[in-house]
Amino acid sequence: MSSSSPTSTLNVDVQPGKPPMLRVDAPDDAPRWAAEHRDALRAAVVQHGSLLVRGFGLRDVAGTEAVFRQLGSLMTEREAFAPRRRYSNGVYSASKWPPNQHMCMHHELSYALEFPSLMLFACLTAPTDRGATPVADSTSVLQALPRELVERFERVGWLLIRNYNGEIGASVAEAFGTDDRRGVESYCRANAIQFEWQPDGTLRTRQCRSAVLRHPRTGQRCWFNQLAFLNEWSMEPEVREYLVDVYGEDGLPFNTRFGNGDAIGADVVAAIDEVYEAHTARERWQAGDLMLVDNVRTAHGRDEFDGPREVLVAMADAVNLADCSPPLEVTASA
Repeated sequence: MSSSSPTSTLNVDVQPGKPPMLRVDAPDDAPRWAAEHRDALRAAVVQHGSLLVRGFGLRDVAGTEAVFRQLGSLMTEREAFAPRRRYSNGVYSASKWPPNQHMCMHHELSYALEFPSLMLFACLTAPTDRGATPVADSTSVLQALPRELVERFERVGWLLIRNYNGEIGASVAEAFGTDDRRGVESYCRANAIQFEWQPDGTLRTRQCRSAVLRHPRTGQRCWFNQLAFLNEWSMEPEVREYLVDVYGEDGLPFNTRFGNGDAIGADVVAAIDEVYEAHTARERWQAGDLMLVDNVRTAHGRDEFDGPREVLVAMADAVNLADCSPPLEVTASA
C-alpha cells in the first residue's frame, strides 16, 4: 500500500486472469484498519469490480464480523437457494454445496426484489487444493454474449421455479425465515412471487425477473441473474437424472426458463458458461484473505476443492431492483 492515509490511492495489483489484489501487512487492529481505509477500499471496488486483500490476517469469526461491519451495512439473507450456517445476524458460512461440484457463476439473490450491492468474503481456512471464489465482470460478459440471446432475455426476462421439498436445497424456513404458511404467503405476495402449496404440503414458487440491469451507481448495463446456475442443465448428468427420477421433471428443487415459460436448452446454458469462463479471474484462497465484490457488476462462483474450507460471507448494502432500471416491470402484489 502506498500510504496509510484513509483517502490515499491503494496500490492494487491488476494482472490478467486474476482478481485485483491489494497486499497488506496484517494490522494489529483489523476492524480499525478497515474503518480507516473503508473509503479507499470501496473506491477500489467501484473501479475494479472486486478486490482481494491478502495478508489481512483474519483468524476467527468475531474478528471477521467486526471487519465486515466496518465495510458495509449487513443484510439478513432471504430466499436462500442452499443452506448456510448462520454465525450471527448477517454473517454466514459459504453455501453448503458438494465440494466435488463447482458452483457456477452467479449474482447473489439476483432473483429477489432486494439484493446486496456488496459481497464480503473472508477465508479462515484455505482448502488444500483449488476452492477459489472466481469472479467475472458482468459488463464484459454481457457484451460477449450472443446479441439475439441477450435481446430475448431483455424482452421476456427469466423465470425461476423452486420446489421446496425439505431434502434438497434450502428449506422453507431457511428461505423465508419462517415455516408458517401465512408468513410465507405474505412474503411471497409482497415480493412478486407466485406460490402454490402441493398436495403433499410442499411449496412451489415461480418468479420472473430481468436478466439485464443498470448498475445503480454507474449506470453500466450488467448481465445480472442466476439463470444458468440454477438451471437443470448445470447439474451433473447423474445428479439431474436421479432428481428427475425421484421428483419428476416439474419437481426439481430449482430450475429456470425464459420468462414466457419456454425451456432453456442445454446449448444456451453451455454458451453462457463458456462466456463466463472466458472472462473469469481466479486466485486460490490463503488463510486470512478478505475479498470485496460488487454484486451487480461482478459475478462470482466457487471451484471444486479438497480438504477443509471455511469461508465466511456477508451480504451488504441492500439495493432494490427498481433502482436498477430493469427492462421488465415487476410489482409486488397485495
